[in-house]
Amino acid sequence: MTGRNQTIFSEFLLLGLPIKPEQQNLLYALFLAMYLTTVLGNLLIIILIRLDTHLHTPMYLFLSNLSFSDLCFSSVTIPKLLQNMQRQDPSIPYAGCLTQMYFFLFFGDLESFLLVAMAYDRYVAICFPLHYTTIMSPRLCLALVVLSWVLTTFHAMLHTLLMARLCFCADNVIPHFFCDMSALLKLACSDTRVNELVIFIMGSLILVIPFVLIIMSYARIVSSILKVPSARGIRKAFSTCGSHLSVVSLFYGTVIGLYLCPSANNSTLKETVMAMMYTVVTPMLNPFIYSMRNRDMKGALGRVICQKKTLFSL
Repeated sequence: MTGRNQTIFSEFLLLGLPIKPEQQNLLYALFLAMYLTTVLGNLLIIILIRLDTHLHTPMYLFLSNLSFSDLCFSSVTIPKLLQNMQRQDPSIPYAGCLTQMYFFLFFGDLESFLLVAMAYDRYVAICFPLHYTTIMSPRLCLALVVLSWVLTTFHAMLHTLLMARLCFCADNVIPHFFCDMSALLKLACSDTRVNELVIFIMGSLILVIPFVLIIMSYARIVSSILKVPSARGIRKAFSTCGSHLSVVSLFYGTVIGLYLCPSANNSTLKETVMAMMYTVVTPMLNPFIYSMRNRDMKGALGRVICQKKTLFSL
């Protein structure tokens, strides 16, 4: 194999979702609606944070970056899925496949780091309210955002370059709806042990450690709130942490289960459903969880609408 060209195949074929033909139109409409909800919801958050000066705070700096990440994360895979559902030849070029994998890893990793930054921000705000402005200084917030972008760039590039060195000469059919890293490794006919080792090591750093930090942050938040023994305190604790942790668990649980704890018993259908959870469902839910139930965001929306009405009346 050492003398063979690793790009023997100029393209891959994405099998897409294992669905029956009579269900295709219904699922197409469903995924299109979910994608449009994701795009519009996250765009609304970005625009509101940009227009309303009341939202120029650390929390909303992280949230605007998270919304941009969610929007791009869905856009990496869902438009191609929707396109392939309407085509008889769901092919993707070799270079396009690696590009999709790079941006998929990039925006997925970015979301992981931003969720940690947001959890830390809430921890400081609730547990150390008097020192919040001192601890969460503009310099620290900007540093956390820039560090997130830089680390995700190097991590995504590492996996992409390792994948580019492999030979694909036996089969070019990917049993997935996007160029998933694990699906590509199964098609490689060269040694993939280095790739698998890097996935395990880097995955532990990028996924497990952030997940543990988020859980610890929210545990401290709940502990701090419950020190006031009142029903109102308990309701506030669950309101603050419950919905956030549900989305965090959905995102990290499926990703860790797929890439760090793969099972030989996992069917293609099961892996596809798990992938849909973190590529489609989580980015769609984040605007509702982090913003639409937020009084600051509702207030900002009201102020922006009032300003527009005033301008039109003039």
